[in-house]
Amino acid sequence: MRILVHENKADLAEAAARDFVKKARKAIEENGSFAVALAGGSTPEATYKILASEHGESTDLDWSRVHVFFGDERTVPPDHEDSNYRMARETLLDHVSVGSVHRMRGELPPEEEAVSYEEELRGFFGEGTPRFDLVMLGIGGDGHTASLFPETAALEVTNRLAVANPVPKLETTRITLTIPVINAARTVTFLVAGEDKAEALQEILEGSADSKVYPAKLVRPDGDLTWMVDAAAARWLESRGK
Repeated sequence: MRILVHENKADLAEAAARDFVKKARKAIEENGSFAVALAGGSTPEATYKILASEHGESTDLDWSRVHVFFGDERTVPPDHEDSNYRMARETLLDHVSVGSVHRMRGELPPEEEAVSYEEELRGFFGEGTPRFDLVMLGIGGDGHTASLFPETAALEVTNRLAVANPVPKLETTRITLTIPVINAARTVTFLVAGEDKAEALQEILEGSADSKVYPAKLVRPDGDLTWMVDAAAARWLESRGK
């Protein structure tokens, strides 16, 4: 595991965009394609804008070999302001010609879409657990990641690729990839910015709380794990800079 601390959110977003391109180029060179699960949130949003403006069609990244999936989605239509897909489309996908986009259809009943998304994952990756080249994640102040919230049923799931996860405290249900899918990735990158994430980040990386309370602790991929954080989020870390 690597922890990379950047001075501010802007520097973090720049570094995350460069890292995305580096991983994409490597995967394309080695395997002919790059499969990524995108995250929602303000820090990934800044990263996607930089990818579109500084690493778009005029660069030597072959976007036609990039295949885009999503780590989670809210149960809203794709044009809704809360849609992760809408954010990614407006900031990145409208500006580059990727090979394919596989969105979670939040406008459908979540249980139905979770089953459909599993079928879509199997159609692309084949049978077995999908192995993404990159899964991008963030965390909430409560320690959740993707839509794996504290004390929710999805944390216990080991035999599904995607599930509908009821989140009582938000009075809603989210669609999310499961921990086995995330942990099968070749690389997982967390993007974390802001002082409001500092307490959760410290507990996830250095604390002893149960993973049911801080679900991001469950992310222990077979491949590489990188935490890219800004100084405000890292302020309580004993391991900062190590």
